[in-house]
Amino acid sequence: MTKIDEEKWLERIALTLIPKVGCKSAKNLISYLGSVSAIFKSSKKSLKAIPGIGDKLANHIHSKKHFKRAEQELKFIKQHNIKPVFYLDKEYPARLNDCVDSPILLYFKGDFSFNQQKIISVVGTRNVTSYGIQQINKMVEGIASFNPCIVSGLAYGVDIYTHKAALNNKLNTIAVLGHGLDVIYPAQHKSTAKQMVSSGGLLTEFHSKSITDKDHFPRRNRIIAGMSDATIVIETGLKGGSMITAYQAHSYNRTIFAIPGKVNDKFSIGCNKLIKRNMAILYESPEDIIAELGWEDKPKANIQRSLFIELTTEEQHIIDLFNDKSVLHIDELNQRSSYNYSLTASTLLSLEMKACIKKIPGSQFELLS
Repeated sequence: MTKIDEEKWLERIALTLIPKVGCKSAKNLISYLGSVSAIFKSSKKSLKAIPGIGDKLANHIHSKKHFKRAEQELKFIKQHNIKPVFYLDKEYPARLNDCVDSPILLYFKGDFSFNQQKIISVVGTRNVTSYGIQQINKMVEGIASFNPCIVSGLAYGVDIYTHKAALNNKLNTIAVLGHGLDVIYPAQHKSTAKQMVSSGGLLTEFHSKSITDKDHFPRRNRIIAGMSDATIVIETGLKGGSMITAYQAHSYNRTIFAIPGKVNDKFSIGCNKLIKRNMAILYESPEDIIAELGWEDKPKANIQRSLFIELTTEEQHIIDLFNDKSVLHIDELNQRSSYNYSLTASTLLSLEMKACIKKIPGSQFELLS
């Protein structure tokens, strides 16, 4: 890092260390003041003029102790080849950035572009059954030819079996952690985590030396749900992290699949409930994922736009982005277009009205012939 880069990252890290400044309030501060640097340079009077900023919080922002801790963290990430990713950076997961409660800063150790076309998450009980393991292996093998990245949480049970299945099928897999990158929990999964660094990676919003807390895991789960096109629930009871992840995915308007089980099976009660409430699609085979997310290979669509349809400059630009693909995710369209999200969304709606494209499940759009 250059000296300028170091100063920038010190400020970004320090912002995440200020008490009572969460993801939403940090984004609000940046929105009001224009940059992270401006937050720390603003007078106490200017800070207190922002809604929600009182005398106590303004004092916290002006405290220098956050920068001392940020210096330690910056040294740690440089020593261990960890990449920090800020929510305004183009490398930040675009899908996750659509979520109002997304972290402003992530720490990543690995080799992966978060904005590839196909990303799914898999969650479930720590007490996975032989049936659940069988379904994990069958599912991952069945979708491997589409080269998706598979996200989970490195926990016992469904998580670790999913990561191993992805590695066995030569797929990228990412573990989202509920603690800093200075530890691996559970310790028994260190060897798998090490393999993942070169085939996906390890991702967290928590800095090193974070005290592992039970509240960290729901926060971890929102990242798992938010950075994926779809979440597959393998086996789960009525409560726990898997159901939290499913509910979060539902709140983000993401596709959810659930494997059904026997009515009296305690590890299938959660899945059955998700299906019963029409929150999840009943999963029977990998073909369900392939069809629902529009992964099938399709011939290139050909629209005679010049003869039959008049398109605006923005509409034509969006159409051209499909190139040799017939289906694209809204996040990829937004990234490729270089438009702001509002303009991309309104242009897509206009193209739908003109029957040039069709919205399909998984926040994807299909080019119509």
